[in-house]
Amino acid sequence: MKTTSLFNSVSWFAGFLIFIIGVLNILRGNDTMLGLAFITISFLYIPASNKLIKKLVGFSIHYLVKIILAIVLLWISMAVGAIAEGFYPEIF
Repeated sequence: MKTTSLFNSVSWFAGFLIFIIGVLNILRGNDTMLGLAFITISFLYIPASNKLIKKLVGFSIHYLVKIILAIVLLWISMAVGAIAEGFYPEIF
């Protein structure tokens, strides 16, 4: 029971972090498409949307795939765009 609660908390945090990165890319990074992609992908991490995906499609995304995806998304957000280039130092 505690493990499920921990996974849900980590999943909510990862979804929120990716969502915020997407919003920052839209508002400050001048990269609307990347921001929208991040916001869309962030919903994969929310437990309620994960249940909806499982209900609609018939399977859910494995947590290891989500971990790898989160690492790749964080790497992308730190590697490209105006935010990563340091044009907005007040963000960090």
